[in-house]
Amino acid sequence: MTPLLDVRDLTICFPNATPVRNLSFGLAPAEALAIVGESGSGKSLTALALMRLLPGAARIASGRVRLDNDDLLALPEVEMRSRRGRDIAMIFQEPMTSLNPVLTIGRQIAEVLQLHRGLTKAQARREAAELLDLVRIPNPERCLDDHPHRLSGGMRQRVMIAIAAACRPKILIADEPTTALDVTIQAQVLELLDRLRRELSLSLLLITHDLGLVGQWADRVIVMYAGRKVEEASPGILFERPLHPYTRGLLAASPRLHDRLHYRSARLAEIPGNIASAATQAGCPFAPRCPDRLARCRTNVPDERDAASGRRVACHVDLTESSRGLHHDAALSY
Repeated sequence: MTPLLDVRDLTICFPNATPVRNLSFGLAPAEALAIVGESGSGKSLTALALMRLLPGAARIASGRVRLDNDDLLALPEVEMRSRRGRDIAMIFQEPMTSLNPVLTIGRQIAEVLQLHRGLTKAQARREAAELLDLVRIPNPERCLDDHPHRLSGGMRQRVMIAIAAACRPKILIADEPTTALDVTIQAQVLELLDRLRRELSLSLLLITHDLGLVGQWADRVIVMYAGRKVEEASPGILFERPLHPYTRGLLAASPRLHDRLHYRSARLAEIPGNIASAATQAGCPFAPRCPDRLARCRTNVPDERDAASGRRVACHVDLTESSRGLHHDAALSY
C-alpha cells in the first residue's frame, strides 16, 4: 500500500549534536504507528519536525517528508501553516502548557475552525460544542465557557484532542498523550484516539516510551535509539520475538502481567550505560551498552535490513529468529 506519509532519511541537527539521523518510515491511511524508545531517543523531535515546529536551535539538515505528493519540508511557511491542523495535527505532551490559560475552551477551539474552515463565530461555537461531545466531555456547552485551569488533566487532554481533530486531519500525531494521567484515564484517552481513528479514517502516529500502550493500540511499531531506527515490526511479532539487543533490553526492563500474577520477586533487568553518551560514539550508537557487540559494531553503523517475519532491523549481529530463538519471557538480562 502506498503510504499516506512517507519520511525518508530525515536528519535533525543542533549546533553541537545530531539527535535524529537518517530516519525513514511510512504511515499508511488509517494506520496506527507507534514510535517507542527511551527519553532522548529523538521521538518527540521527529514529531516536531513533521510539523515543522522544531525549537529555534534545531534545523532539518536533510531528508524529505512527503504528504499527498508534496514535500512538507520544501513548502513555504505560509502554505505549511495552512496544512497544520487541516492535513496534519498534533496533540502535545502537556495540555496545561499547550492550552492558553487566559482564553476559554470554546474560543481556542473556534479559532481553529474559523481559520481553517472559514466558519462564522456562531458556527464555530456550535461546531466546538459538537467536538467536545465527540470526545466525550460532559456538558459541552458549559465547558465552552470554562478556562483550562477549571478542568482535570484528563478533560484538558480531551480538549487538546478536540482541537487537533477539529479540521478532520488526515494524520494525527499524539506525543506522549497519556503523560501524568492515571491508568484509568490513560485507557480512556487511548480508547478515544482509537475510536476517532476509525470513525474519521485518520492515520495515527503515537509517540510513547510506554511499551504497555503499544500492543493494544498500534498496528506497527518503530523502536528508536539515539536518533536511529533499530527495529520495526508489528506489536505481536516484536513482543513475541524481539530481535535487536536494544528491543530485548526494553522488554526485559518492562514489568509483565505474568510476573505480577505469579508473585515473582525477581528485579527488573536494566540496560547499563547512558543513551546520551552512547549517541556520541562512532559506529553503532548502542554498541557501548550492547551485550552482543562485535568488533565492527564500534566502527561501522549498521544498515537497516529486512529480517524474518516481515520486520526490519539495523544490527551487525546475526539476528535471525532461528539463530536467536528468543521469546519475550526469555529476554536477555543485562
